[in-house]
Order: sequence, then C-alpha cells, then structure tokens
Amino acid sequence: MDNDVSAGSSTSSTLGQLALGLTLLAFGLGHADVIDGVTAADAVTLALWVGGAALFITGLLEFRAGNGFNGTAFAGLGAFWFTWGRAAGVDASAEASGLFLLLFALLALTLTLGAASGGRLTQAVYGLLFVSLVLLGIGQFAGNDGLTQVGGWAGALSGAAAWYSATAALANWPTALPGRAANRGVTVSG
Repeated sequence: MDNDVSAGSSTSSTLGQLALGLTLLAFGLGHADVIDGVTAADAVTLALWVGGAALFITGLLEFRAGNGFNGTAFAGLGAFWFTWGRAAGVDASAEASGLFLLLFALLALTLTLGAASGGRLTQAVYGLLFVSLVLLGIGQFAGNDGLTQVGGWAGALSGAAAWYSATAALANWPTALPGRAANRGVTVSG
C-alpha cells in the first residue's frame, strides 16, 4: 500500500459500525433467548471473524487515518469479540466469565464518555453496550438467567443502533436524535 494513500475513511467507520451492529445483534439476541434454539454460542463464528478480525483491522485503518476514537473503539471491541469467540466452549468459572465481561464493560463506559462529541446515536450504541456487559457480567456472577436475558436485550438494542448508524451513513438517513434547540425560547437582552 502506498504511504500517500489514506487507509481509513468514513467508509471504514461505516464498515466498523456495521460489523459491530451485526455482531451485537447476534450476541444480544442469543443471550436474550428470543429465537427458540438460538443461543449466544451460535454467534461465535460471527464474533470471531466479523466482530473480531474485521473490526480489529478496521480499527487499525481508523488509527492510520488519524481517527483515534474509532480506532480505539473498533480495535478494542475487535479484541473483545475475538477473545470471547475463542473462549466459547472453554471450561471457565462463572466468576472468570463475569469478570471478563465487567472488564470490557469498562471499555464500553470509556467509549460512551468519549463519544460525547460524536452525537447521541454513537453514545447510545456504546452506552447500551456498557449496560449489556454489566448485566451479563453480574448475571454470570449471580447465575441469574433473568439478568442475562435483559443484558442480551440491551446488547441487541446496541447492535440495532450501530446497524442503523451504518445504514444511515450509506443511505444518507438522519442520525441526529431529535431534541430541543439549545436557545429555543430564550431571549437574550443586552
């Protein structure tokens, strides 16, 4: 690759959001136990290659393009998905699994706080991911299937938001959530 050619772009950001969205949807719906016979374990291959490898590579492209936030988000979450996918089926204690999820919840919290300038939709993606990982982690520690299902739903909602973000970028749909204008109804007098 020629060093004068930028390797990252809004296209790689869109690809990263799409990979994150699809992986989170599969992961979340599997934990939520929505579809009979489909579990989170069924998302392992998708987590390894789309959420893990593709997202990690997209993160590296974002770093190269100078986008530190997306680079951190995609490479960090790519590492999460790859590790989660490789550990599937490995005999680990509930405490070890819960700790793994809670540690990566810290990454999701960091991304939520760092996304403040990126807009509400981006914050919603990472905020819902944070909630999902916390609930799944606590559910592992407590052996509570109800918390696991709610955590799965939060993950699926996060995935839907990431998917929408990517689709909106490609289809030129709106991504700003409606809200009050900052100075609506305020009169400034001098």
